[in-house]
Amino acid sequence: MRVEVRGLSKSFGAVRAVDDLSFTVEPGSITGFLGPNGAGKTTTLRMALGLEQPDAGTATFDGVAYADLLSPVRTVGAVLETAFHPARSGRNHLRVYCRAAGLPVSRADEVLAQVGLADAGRRRAGGYSLGMRQRLALATALLGDPAVLVLDEPANGLDPEGIQWLRGFLRHLAHTEGRTVLVSSHLLAEMEQTADRVVIVGAGRLVREGSIAELRSGTQGSGAVLVRSPEAGRLAEVLRVAGLSVGPAEDGRVTVTGTTPATVGAHAFRAGVELHELRAETSGLEELYFRLTAGQEQFAASQGAAR
Repeated sequence: MRVEVRGLSKSFGAVRAVDDLSFTVEPGSITGFLGPNGAGKTTTLRMALGLEQPDAGTATFDGVAYADLLSPVRTVGAVLETAFHPARSGRNHLRVYCRAAGLPVSRADEVLAQVGLADAGRRRAGGYSLGMRQRLALATALLGDPAVLVLDEPANGLDPEGIQWLRGFLRHLAHTEGRTVLVSSHLLAEMEQTADRVVIVGAGRLVREGSIAELRSGTQGSGAVLVRSPEAGRLAEVLRVAGLSVGPAEDGRVTVTGTTPATVGAHAFRAGVELHELRAETSGLEELYFRLTAGQEQFAASQGAAR
């Protein structure tokens, strides 16, 4: 099921929380939804789920707004916050949701097993760790066996083993079962290992959308060619004469931007320069994120002050 956000906008007084935002979440994939604090991520998710009324634009699931879905709980499972009655067991919490949604109560035990809480299901939720509460929230989202999952910071509170489990679990849901998974997260390194695509927002606007490889290739200065040579100084001059952007030769190494290893190697070969190393260096998601959102946090802070 395809999720499409088109021209979504929302203001709170003088603050423009979301500004003409458009992006797509494809089925069978995990899309990371990233941005600084105050970038409009939560407001966007709330509008998509019918919890906030947009000033303009739409958010649809295979062309249908959330409010118009015939069976929302069987179509979209969402975790925006974790709230449980502390005296109620995890199992009873889920059974209450089953009854409210018209689902068989047997689903409670099924999803507890899915998220690894089968042994803790009869314990009071008030005694759960933060990581266990996150798993219970995920179990709640899965009750209706939905085609789409919308998760806000699902890894919060999980230990490294839990994060590894979550990564594998989300990949299974998306890649094996074909579900559409949208994950808002601040764990950039984890998103780089988990997400197939990312949507980066800042100050309520789309900054960039695509796979990490697409972001790397489309971000000016996001990659470089590193060359090591016993004739680094001569190589640097050869490359400058060829019109390439070359950094200073240091410790036998030269950094060249705006080109490819093949091009650098060809120039070195023609000039008879010996190479000991030639490779492309690409930015990780964290570096790309900070480059793309530079200045957005300050803008969001000024917007909050205006409010």
